[in-house]
Amino acid sequence: MERGSRDSFTRMGTLGIEEECFVVDDDGRPTSGTDELVYEHDPPEILEGRLDHELFKFVIETQTPLIEDPADSRETLLEIRRALVDHATDHGYRIAAAGLHPLAKWQELEHAEKPRYRSQLDRIQYPQHRNTTAGVHVHVGVDDADKAVWIANELRWYVPIILALSANSPYWNGYDTGLQSARAKIFEALPNTGMPTYFEDYEAFDRFERRMLETESIEDRGELWYDVRPHTAHGTVELRTPDGQADPGIVLAFVEYAHALVEALAEEYEDGADGYGRTHRRELLDENKWRAIRHGHEASLIDREMEGTIDLGELVDRECERLGIDGIKRVYERDSGAQRQRRLLEEEGPDALCESLLLGTE
Repeated sequence: MERGSRDSFTRMGTLGIEEECFVVDDDGRPTSGTDELVYEHDPPEILEGRLDHELFKFVIETQTPLIEDPADSRETLLEIRRALVDHATDHGYRIAAAGLHPLAKWQELEHAEKPRYRSQLDRIQYPQHRNTTAGVHVHVGVDDADKAVWIANELRWYVPIILALSANSPYWNGYDTGLQSARAKIFEALPNTGMPTYFEDYEAFDRFERRMLETESIEDRGELWYDVRPHTAHGTVELRTPDGQADPGIVLAFVEYAHALVEALAEEYEDGADGYGRTHRRELLDENKWRAIRHGHEASLIDREMEGTIDLGELVDRECERLGIDGIKRVYERDSGAQRQRRLLEEEGPDALCESLLLGTE
């Protein structure tokens, strides 16, 4: 039974970016399913060991190599994206990204053959059968296991900010859901998802992870699909909340924010804050996440002290000033992905919508 370890947490501030994308045809429409890009042909060298199917064959995941210096994030992400797009083009496909592909209908798509996914389909049934979601996961290295768990606890309040900014999935199964991030709601139908509860320290999290494995609630620790988690193998805190994005600049804004948040929280912890970490009720954090799902850029969230509310725009201004960043402000000041998708479909039709979701490499 593969387990993580306290000893994995050795380095502060390294980065890793995972992106889930869609394999589409020349017209940007979802392919029913293909093994060509993952199993039937060797990918470009930089994607060796860093490319796999997700649950559906038309959803593909990439991982960057370990990024030692945050300044290298942009070029590393673009290098991976270019390699993926070139690999797809060589075999007659294109690559798109969003939280959900607006024209994907899960009943018409093939599931991956991988035993892990076959087992999940058998155990979880309907919620997993329809899970055409695609997200972005950002790993930030933390050099101490207890610190990582404390940071993950604190990050729970920030998860809805990132989700609201990333909202890019209004359509599911050909239907306008009225939500800004339908992906987040579809994904929450799976077990062990959503907003995690508070963990006192690494030992408490490790005990939980071990119990889930021993009781056969999960088959491996990767099935703890919460919005934020300490990753006990990589030695990171992993933020799993954003919708997939075609525009690399939006992903990089979340990478910048995640890195700045983890570094700032690490300083708080080292200054003795571990004694007064916030133990916010999960229900109130869930309310903020719901507001992000429903309203996206228009969301108003319950504030840090869980007493009043604050508009997303004001929050973004405060966070940029506090942390010395600007990426999320640029994301906020443009239309959300969900707003753009709706406008394009209404004004220009499905061809333009599909074209807008093709993966950006500049």
